[in-house]
Amino acid sequence: MANVSTRTTLQRTALRLFTEQGYDAVPVTAIAKAAGVSHMTFFRYFPTKESVVTDDLFDPALAAAVAAQPARLSPLRRAVTGLVAAMSAPEAMAKLASDEFAQRVGLAGATPSLRGAIWASSRATEDALSAALAASGAPARDARAAAGAVMGAATAVLLAWASSGAEDDPASALRHGLTSLLEDAS
Repeated sequence: MANVSTRTTLQRTALRLFTEQGYDAVPVTAIAKAAGVSHMTFFRYFPTKESVVTDDLFDPALAAAVAAQPARLSPLRRAVTGLVAAMSAPEAMAKLASDEFAQRVGLAGATPSLRGAIWASSRATEDALSAALAASGAPARDARAAAGAVMGAATAVLLAWASSGAEDDPASALRHGLTSLLEDAS
């Protein structure tokens, strides 16, 4: 198996088992066995069991979209506008609309230990956004506040979306939630 297909197989197998049996009831060894690999192979692709669900929910590459926003805008406006622009890219739209994304966010929303892991995993993206804002001249404190506000809002919106029965699509929920941060902001 190629690296990408092994990772994909492991993730799909894990998500299926988590959905069928519950996240806490499924050990890594069961995921590996069901995927036809060793448990050590699992750890080559995922550092922890929770990373099967939390990895890449908020891609640190979003910092590039924030950095591309005009430096004359406030850090919060740059962060929101950059994330909304990044979510509008065809690849991002496809990812947000995928069954896998909905399944991962749904599992995180329904599993207390995973909700905490989602918040922790968004910290890497927050750091990347803050660095992108600071690199273009935003004061470090303002950059950190804007990045924290945007990632906090995005995480809260996605977890609420998952627990609400996902009536609208996650891209619309995120777009609305993020742009609402700007309604009273300068």
